[in-house]
Amino acid sequence: MQRYYATGKRKNAVARVWLMPGEGKIIVNGKPSDEYFPRQAWKFLVFQPFHVTETVGRYNTVANVHGGGLTGQAGALRHGISKALLEASPTLRPSLKKEGLLTRDSRMKERKKYGQKGARKRFQFSKR
Repeated sequence: MQRYYATGKRKNAVARVWLMPGEGKIIVNGKPSDEYFPRQAWKFLVFQPFHVTETVGRYNTVANVHGGGLTGQAGALRHGISKALLEASPTLRPSLKKEGLLTRDSRMKERKKYGQKGARKRFQFSKR
């Protein structure tokens, strides 16, 4: 049986994704995707690569995701699925690229600076 592997990243989340021909099941960390990602927005992110490439119900997906929060994990999974679909069928590249699904979202949390309350916010200034 053919398996396609790819990794996806977003913020601090990393997703390891395996695609296998099947009936469209998505398993994330041993749970069905509906159970792991209860919000509709997260489900939309996860299924977006399949809708864009019109491959809904053609591949079973097994993913191992760690790090970050659920939004970052959903984004990492989307990136990983997109890359794995590309491994499975290079002809899908134009549609995935057009939607921006192959681009790694490089936005990260900015570090806290010393002498400040956060990354940009300063401590309260008192004139007197």
